[in-house]
Amino acid sequence: MSYMPEAAHFKPAAAPVPLSLVGPVGIVFEASGSSSRIILDAVRLEQLSEHGDPCIATAGQVGSQVKMRVGPCWLIANIRAMALDRENNDTIVADIDFLGEGEEDAASRAICNFRRGVTRYPRPGAEIHPVSSEDMRQIYAAEDQPHVQIGTIYPTVDTRAALYVDAMLGKHFALLGSTGTGKSTSAALILHRICDLSPQGHIVMIDPHGEYGAAFASNGAVFDVNNLALPYWLMNFEEHCEVFVTSQGAERTVDSDILAKCLLAARSKNRLAESIGRLTVDSPIPYLLSDLTNILQNEMGKLEKGTGALPYMRLKTKIDEIRSDPRYTFMFSGMLVADTMQDFLAKIFRLPSGGKPISIIDVSAMPSDITSVVVSVLSRLVFDYALWARDEPQRPILLVCEEAHRYIPSTTSGSGQAVRRILERIAKEGRKYGVSLGLITQRPSDLAEGVLSQCGTIISMRLNNDRDQAFVKAAMPEGARGFLDSIPALRNREAIICGEGVAVPIRVALDTLEEERRPASGDPSFTELWRQTGGEADILDRTITRWRSQGR
Repeated sequence: MSYMPEAAHFKPAAAPVPLSLVGPVGIVFEASGSSSRIILDAVRLEQLSEHGDPCIATAGQVGSQVKMRVGPCWLIANIRAMALDRENNDTIVADIDFLGEGEEDAASRAICNFRRGVTRYPRPGAEIHPVSSEDMRQIYAAEDQPHVQIGTIYPTVDTRAALYVDAMLGKHFALLGSTGTGKSTSAALILHRICDLSPQGHIVMIDPHGEYGAAFASNGAVFDVNNLALPYWLMNFEEHCEVFVTSQGAERTVDSDILAKCLLAARSKNRLAESIGRLTVDSPIPYLLSDLTNILQNEMGKLEKGTGALPYMRLKTKIDEIRSDPRYTFMFSGMLVADTMQDFLAKIFRLPSGGKPISIIDVSAMPSDITSVVVSVLSRLVFDYALWARDEPQRPILLVCEEAHRYIPSTTSGSGQAVRRILERIAKEGRKYGVSLGLITQRPSDLAEGVLSQCGTIISMRLNNDRDQAFVKAAMPEGARGFLDSIPALRNREAIICGEGVAVPIRVALDTLEEERRPASGDPSFTELWRQTGGEADILDRTITRWRSQGR
């Protein structure tokens, strides 16, 4: 069946024509709500493919924009899918999604005052015109609100892509992309531009691979096992259980109850506890680990304890083990018992920033069994600080999680549930208290259900996995469907951006970041490095020394 009515034939132009004389390339065939169907003249599109304006040259391709007049306005639509008419090979049937509308400038005939959304729909038979580069500049012109420019809008060569910082951070954002697509460099680019715009900002970034320290050496503070000094007593009861309770099932419940009782007693020994009317097991009050083990020892000796000595022994053994393990010194050192909460929060949250608005928390050298607890403590501190500082002058904080699928997994069982719960809570409630969440991941399908849909802005680079693509499509708004189909075909350092942070969905070729501002995430060149030799004995000696001391 042909979709092309008899009246909808176009006279082919003799040769490529100048911009001022470009005529219609098709008509509206069917109009319905957010999406419609148009028919395009394949001969006219072929002639325009050699046009000097790259936007007109790519008119009629999947992902390109077209315009149609409705009264005094121009409607802009994105081509989502195309098919050849089975009865007329010179006719192409295309599905479109409406992006927005703008007025026509009387002098230049270009689009101006573009806005998202559609107030009037086209009638069938309305002419379809290609969108020019000048039109694109007007459509994607940055509004008069704080924004950062991160790249060039496809297929133009000079139309800049703007991210609206307040809208993007106010409702969270996600940066997605398969390994090797330039995800880390893109994250560094966006954060650098935000830091340049707001040098007194407050950004905390969880770096699981030690990539970003070099990128933010000039405008950030890097914390790792050598200088983090995270006091253990800042953990709440749930985080204490993840570290100290090793049993499962019914035994875990017994061990947790004993730990709660003894932990509360240990916290109450501090003089600070006397000034607090309602001391709880979660209160961030310093206590001595030796006090906790002594209380466990004393409780174990009581006749009325109602249980055997084994749960007490399990807890005491685990606490002693962690106290004596040098890998945990950054958190469980006896030097961290003083009340340093104010200094620690000032250091991590950049209060004040001192021109270095971003904290890079390098967790790569931390023992794997405690990494999730460290991320949980830091994330909860961000949220709790914002919660209890509601009556103070506001200092919004951005929390960025690289490899987010590690910390917000789709599974609801196993270890690491404390960090999952706090990050899910930040995703749902954080914006009410001035906490923004930035998620960076290569596996969006492994994220907890619903977290991605809480992100108001989605920046998607190439995704090779069908399941990941389906998750992103489900989270993106309806009008971005045409852009989503190009996600598997994106080049490196290209992204589809949609949501609150942009005026309309866009495909962007991201800027090249200066060498000294890039993360240390480049892939090694096997062919080049395998031609080099010499110094292997020294390499092994230094490596084994660091390996044995569990340090860097």
